[in-house]
Amino acid sequence: MTDRLAATGSASAENVSDGAIAVPLTDIYESNDNVLMLLDMPGADPDSLDITLEKQLLTVAARVASSAPQGYTLVHAEYQDANYQRAFTVPDQIDSERIDATFKDGVLRLTLPKTKPSPAKKIAVKAA
Repeated sequence: MTDRLAATGSASAENVSDGAIAVPLTDIYESNDNVLMLLDMPGADPDSLDITLEKQLLTVAARVASSAPQGYTLVHAEYQDANYQRAFTVPDQIDSERIDATFKDGVLRLTLPKTKPSPAKKIAVKAA
């Protein structure tokens, strides 16, 4: 694929509340038929995931839903909760109608199918 996925600046998703913003670490793989994106989003609330594709901008956002285990009070923390936001510019060859998203064990898996290239079309020229 000549046009690669490109990460852009921070996303502006509506459902992510104020607070720290984390950029999810992302691995991107490519085959002849698909682009596969794996975004690490530990602690993300699956119900808050917001994935949009507008024109060529793919935006991913999620809120973190963390809490102390029942019966415990937090006394020391080295992990800071942060909501996730990231945006990518996707190439024209992505079939936006068939994008698949699954979330399991803190990893968002996006499969972006590529469109099939149109065969060359001969254009008939009419005499005027």
